[in-house]
Amino acid sequence: MTVPNNDTFPSVSKADWIAQVGKDLKDPQAYDSLRWLLPEGFSLDPFYTVDDVAELPLANIQAAQKSIPGWLNAPYYAISDTKEEAHRLVLMSGADALLLYLTGQSTLDITSLSRLLNGIKLSETPIFFYQNQPAVDFVKTLKTVAPYQLKGGLLSPPDDTTADATNLTMDSPQFKTICVSGHDFHNAGATATQELAFMLARLTDVYDQLTEEGLSVAQMSAKTMLSLSVGTSYFVEIAKLRALRVLWSRFIGGYGSELHSSPLSLHCQTSAFYDSTATPYTNLLRGTTEAMAAVIGGCDVLTVRPFDALLITSGEFSQRIARNVSLLLAEESHLNKVSDPSAGSYYIETLTHQLVESAWALFLQVEEKGGLSKATAFVQSEIERAYQAKVESVSNGRVLVGVTKFRVDEGGTTEPVSVEEAPTGLSENLPNLRLAAEFE
Repeated sequence: MTVPNNDTFPSVSKADWIAQVGKDLKDPQAYDSLRWLLPEGFSLDPFYTVDDVAELPLANIQAAQKSIPGWLNAPYYAISDTKEEAHRLVLMSGADALLLYLTGQSTLDITSLSRLLNGIKLSETPIFFYQNQPAVDFVKTLKTVAPYQLKGGLLSPPDDTTADATNLTMDSPQFKTICVSGHDFHNAGATATQELAFMLARLTDVYDQLTEEGLSVAQMSAKTMLSLSVGTSYFVEIAKLRALRVLWSRFIGGYGSELHSSPLSLHCQTSAFYDSTATPYTNLLRGTTEAMAAVIGGCDVLTVRPFDALLITSGEFSQRIARNVSLLLAEESHLNKVSDPSAGSYYIETLTHQLVESAWALFLQVEEKGGLSKATAFVQSEIERAYQAKVESVSNGRVLVGVTKFRVDEGGTTEPVSVEEAPTGLSENLPNLRLAAEFE
């Protein structure tokens, strides 16, 4: 076979393409009219070329991404009775790990926790816990039940005993005790830039507290997991996760150059903010898109919410479908075979860089106000403005599939549950919203 000689084709710059667009559309200004403004505050071009990435710090962006492909398929279960067995059964049906929400119980004694974890060895199967009791008390009970190296971690917001819990689990490097979440920002309507910036500000506050309690940054970074929601804006969400790793590298490097390459553990969950109770099967489309963005963006642990998680009828069928979304992305799409698959994309590399710089600027703005805890009014105002912009966009014609268009009665009940069964560490200062609720 004769290989074509690329030298016969002249090189074409972006300026040449822009000129061709103007010529074909008979409008010299046509290219500018094809740009669109993101809620992040910057605009996107209709196409990108190698010229766009020539000045980007590509080496730094790509070096910050995860180097080992794959992720853990980690469904969540809200536990109201420690005698339940459903969460154990899914470990034989495609799940690699579990998220157990224990918020219905104020404390768990040794007997209850032993019953809950019966048949599960935490040195082999990561279990992530969201619970109400002080972190150190829970860890002491857990280490009594499982007196060996643990995998998993605590997804509950850090409390006054987190430093002690961290010290107690230093013999279990794969058990994370410092979880900083951005779910509440996402569920209140924040933009991707705001999610990144405000979560970084929250991380700063947590690290300030823990360093005062005697932990070093090296100890904290090794025990930290960041957790955030992934929305429906496919390319933006991919870039958001890639940007987070760059921001983490920049943030942790600020404590010392030797920490610059500290790896980040990242948990992602498909969005509740964009789910709908009207035509709930369309949530399958949203959840699959969000899950694909999460794994391409580089998550380490993925939780796919059942498509009917908002409904009182949610059950085993939808939970199985949620697990299978992750399995399909791994076993049929083979997205678990390569790390950072979007690296080199002119569009995504540019978008990643734009999100990094916009989020870092907003983060510094929060820090100038004294940190997240002292910038509550500012954060509330910024997110409220972003949410209202989203609502206005839908009111002006943006389509919510299955809500404002392609809406059908699928039968059965569409009565929403009164309380979300998978809490995400919501801040009392921010509302827990859904975009579709305004239009259902």
